[in-house]
Amino acid sequence: MPALSATIITHNERSNIARAIKSLTCADEIVVIDSNSTDGTPEIAAALGARVVTHAWQGFAAQKNFASAQARNDWVISLDADEELDGPAQAAVQEWKRSEPSASGFQFARRAQYLGRWILHSGWYPDYKLRLFDRRRSRWQGAYVHESVVTEGEVATLRGEILHYTCQSPEEHRQRIEYYTDLAAREMFERGASAGLLRRVLGPPWIFLNTYVFRLGMLDGVPGYLIAKMAARYVQRKYAKLDDMRKGLRPHP
Repeated sequence: MPALSATIITHNERSNIARAIKSLTCADEIVVIDSNSTDGTPEIAAALGARVVTHAWQGFAAQKNFASAQARNDWVISLDADEELDGPAQAAVQEWKRSEPSASGFQFARRAQYLGRWILHSGWYPDYKLRLFDRRRSRWQGAYVHESVVTEGEVATLRGEILHYTCQSPEEHRQRIEYYTDLAAREMFERGASAGLLRRVLGPPWIFLNTYVFRLGMLDGVPGYLIAKMAARYVQRKYAKLDDMRKGLRPHP
C-alpha cells in the first residue's frame, strides 16, 4: 500500500479548513502550510490532527511545491482550503491505496458551487484537476496564476469529484477578480506580452458569448449569467491593468 500525504495551503481559511481536512481521512497524514493567518486557521487545523507549518507566502505554485516537500510520503494529494473530496472520491483513494499505482498522477472531476448553486455548464464542469501525484516525478508550475501539476508519466482518472466552494456573493467574485487580474497582468507584463486594440475591445464580449451561449451558461440560470459577465470583466480588467503597467501607471479601478 502506498503511503499518502495530504497537503493544503492556507491563509485565513477559518470558514473552510475543517471541511477540507475532514474529507481527507483517506490520507496517512495531513500537512497544512499556513501563511500567517490571523483568524485561527492554524489552531483549527491542528485540533483536527493536521501538522501545521508556517511559511511566508511565495505564490501559489511555490507554496504548493513547498507543501509537497514537507510531506513525509512521496505520494501526495493536494486540495485547496475551499475544496473537499466527495464520498466517491474518498472511496476511490482508499481503493487506490490497496493497489500498485498505475500512473504517476491521478485526476478528479471538479464541481464548483457558485452563489449556492452547483454549476454544470459555463465551462466550469467537469474541470478535471490532477491532484494525486508522485512528487518525485511531479511539480506545480505557474508563476502567478493558474497553477497546475505537471508530471513526467501517465495521468489516469479516479472516480468521484472534488467539490469546490467558490464565491457566495457577486461582490466576493468582484474582489477575487481584482486580486487575480493583478497577478495575471503582472505575469503578462513580465513575459513582455501586449494586448492589441482588437483583443481589448473584442475579448470581453467574446468571452461572455462563449461562456453564456456556446458553453451553455444559460442552463445555469442567474449564476450562469453572472459567471459569463464576470468572465468578461476578468478579461477587461486584465488587459486594462497590463496596459497601465506598460505605460508606467497605477492600475485604475
